[in-house]
Formats: sequence, C-alpha cells, structure tokens
Amino acid sequence: MNNFDKTAYWQDIDQAHHIHPFTDTADLNNRGTRVITRAEGVFIEDSNGKRYLDGMAGLWCVNVGYGRKELAEAAYKQMLELPYYNNFFQCANTPAIELSKVLAEITPEGLNHVFYANSGSEANDTVVRMVHQYWNLKGKPERTTIISRKNAYHGSTVAGASLGGMSGMHSQGGALVRDIVHIDQPYWYGEGGDHTPEEFGLIAARKLEEKIKELGADRVGAFIGEPIQGAGGVIIPPSTYWPEIQRICKKYDILLIADEVICGFGRTGEWFGSDTFDIKPDLMPMAKGMSSGYLPISAVMVGDRVADVLINECGEFTHGFTYSGHPACAAVALENIRILREEKMVERVKDDIGPYFAKALKTLEDHPLVGAVETVGLIAGMPLVDDKKTRKMFDKPGTVGTMCRDACVANGVIMRACGDRMVLSPPLCITKEEIDELVKRARAAFDETAKKLGKM
Repeated sequence: MNNFDKTAYWQDIDQAHHIHPFTDTADLNNRGTRVITRAEGVFIEDSNGKRYLDGMAGLWCVNVGYGRKELAEAAYKQMLELPYYNNFFQCANTPAIELSKVLAEITPEGLNHVFYANSGSEANDTVVRMVHQYWNLKGKPERTTIISRKNAYHGSTVAGASLGGMSGMHSQGGALVRDIVHIDQPYWYGEGGDHTPEEFGLIAARKLEEKIKELGADRVGAFIGEPIQGAGGVIIPPSTYWPEIQRICKKYDILLIADEVICGFGRTGEWFGSDTFDIKPDLMPMAKGMSSGYLPISAVMVGDRVADVLINECGEFTHGFTYSGHPACAAVALENIRILREEKMVERVKDDIGPYFAKALKTLEDHPLVGAVETVGLIAGMPLVDDKKTRKMFDKPGTVGTMCRDACVANGVIMRACGDRMVLSPPLCITKEEIDELVKRARAAFDETAKKLGKM
C-alpha cells in the first residue's frame, strides 16, 4: 500500500473503534484522523509524509525533544532487568528510589518526599486525599474545602475536573467532588478592565481572602493554582498575584498547592514555575516534562509540614496505584532529568533560547488579530481579538481560535487554541532557526484567519 492507502486504512480502523479524548468524535470521523507516525527533534510527521513543527511539545510535555535514544535505551535496559514490580507490601525498586532523591534535589526547598502516580490527573486526585487526611490527623476534619480558580485545569478525572474551573467539563459526567469552590482567575488582559496589571493582581488574589471569609476559615483546607494557567490559555499572573496569595494562605493557615504539571522541568526558565514566581508550596503535583512524555509518570512532592503528619501519625495511607513508581517509567524520568541537567537545558531556556523566543514572537504583535504576546521561558499565550485598542474579544469564544488552529496545521505548525488564545509550548531543545520558522508559519496562519474574517 502507498501512504495514502495506509492512511485510509488506519482512519477506517480509528473510526470504527477509537473514542478520542477531548474530541467531538463524530466530527473527527467526518474529517478523518491525522495519523502521526514518527518524530524527531521538534518535528512530527504524519502517515502521508507531511512534517509539522510541533509548537506544543506534544501536550506540553516533550521537553527534551523527540527521538532521544538515551530515553529509549533506559526503558529497554530497565525492562530487561525488572520490567515491573509494585511498591506495595514493603517493596520498592531502585529507579523509583533513586528518582525520589533526584526530585528532592531539584524541587523547591522543603519538598523532600515523593508520592508516585501515572498522570497529572492522578497526582491531583492524590492531592485531594492528602489534604483531607492531613486535616483529619490535625484534628480539624471540617477543613475539607479546597479553593481553586475559574478556567483552571487540573486534570479530567472526577477529582481533577472538580478542582479545575472549566464549566464545559463540569457540565458532563454527573456529580463532582464536594467542597471544591472557585474564585476568579488573574487574567489581566481579558478581565482587568482599567486597572494596571499590578492593581489587578492584588484584586484577583484578594478574591481568595473574600472566599475564605465567606466560607469560614475553619472550613478551608487548601488553595490550588497553576503558577501559569496552561490549558486555560497561558494566563501569566501579574507580579503582585502570587506574593499576595501566599500572604493570605499563611494568614489563615491554609495549605498551598502549586500544580506544576505544565510548568515543571524547565518550561519557565527555572526548574519549576514555583521557582520563577517564588512560590513555597506545601504540595506540588507534577508530570509531563518529568519523563518528557516518553513514558507515563507523575508525582506529588510533599512538603515537610504535610509529610511529617502523613508519615508519623497516619498509619497506613490507603491510597495508591498499580503502577505507582513503575521501574521503567522511573528509569526514563531519571535519564530525562540527567539530560536536562547535563545539557543545561533549563539554563538555556532562561538565558538564551527563552529570550530569543520572546523577542521573535513579539514581532507578531503588529498583526491585526494579535492583541498581545505574553511569554515566560518557552511558554506563550496570544489572544486573538476583535479590537486591539479596547481589548475586545470576539462574540463567539473559540470560533476564531479553532479557525486559526486549523490554519496553523495547514501551514505545518502545531499551535493550540484555548478559546481564542493561541498558545505555544515547544520542546526546550528548539533552535533559533526553528523559532524563526515557527514564527513565519504562525504569521501565515494568522494572515489566513484574518482574511477569512475580513480583517486584512
């Protein structure tokens, strides 16, 4: 079969049997699945041989890039030696043990214990269990409420979707986890009105204190937030936001959870978004860049305050997963972190390629559709707007973003649309020449979109 015959064959099977995540499957079946068959560096290739510059590093996760033989070899070697054993029943495996030490070294001070899971969603499920059990053991079982934010994303399991603040997810699947409430997000560009970013950062943060007072501080156990909201559209908080959030958490003795699933492992130019924004979390779920997506693994870093209670006062913590601390996944994560360290990828994002990325993308601000270009490290958000002067959004949120996303694919670049915000999160190994090519392809897609809207 030639490539096109093979593609049709795979599309037929996919249509017959595969229900895709976060997808209108009926619409997909009408359009046909794009079958991705190989990848190298920052490029992916489909079954018809078309190459795309992957501006999203998969799903925010392929930090070291595609095709790293070291990671494949680490998995192969470990699978020959010990392909699987559980971490229940007084057992452990050496890769998980070694990874625990390395994670304690690279994460913010005070995070010295690790609980393993397999995805960001599972890590956040674990966080909910830990918050409730911590306060039970502290003799305050009524402190069950976790405060999150509107438009936040913390996974798609029942607990993860409950923590997240996306109404479209809340409308599906029945009852959500109780005692999770949401406050406004720190989205200055879309919601800041006439306030300066610094003023709005304080206003948004103080919504937390208002909610605590409304509920009663004796009922609130924790606040959870992504250092930068990823799937919400790369919402970068004003500089005043996180210091005020931390002041409030400390004042009311509330646990602080920094969800690092997207921001972690170099994305922001530091090892973690918590380093970038000087956040001191009690709990820190993480995943994605932990293994650069090569094998599924996640973890919750547990701060000393919480770990001391869970370890010394809990007895058996009745929570875990069959694949918690899977030896092959842990071996790949160890090798991935070694690459990040030895090739100084995190430092490169901060001092070299990150600033170049920001400067190159800023050239798109002259485009009639692009309201702003907001970046930190190698993550960017660009709102598409109806009127740049007034920051007026389009009337039907998501329509223009979807149109632009499809134009990006047609032009050979993968860029995600979160509503009408176009977002980028390329592999950390991207070169300056590849960034120039990314910007060139993005501009072509923006031009096509603007022409369809009659704005060019």
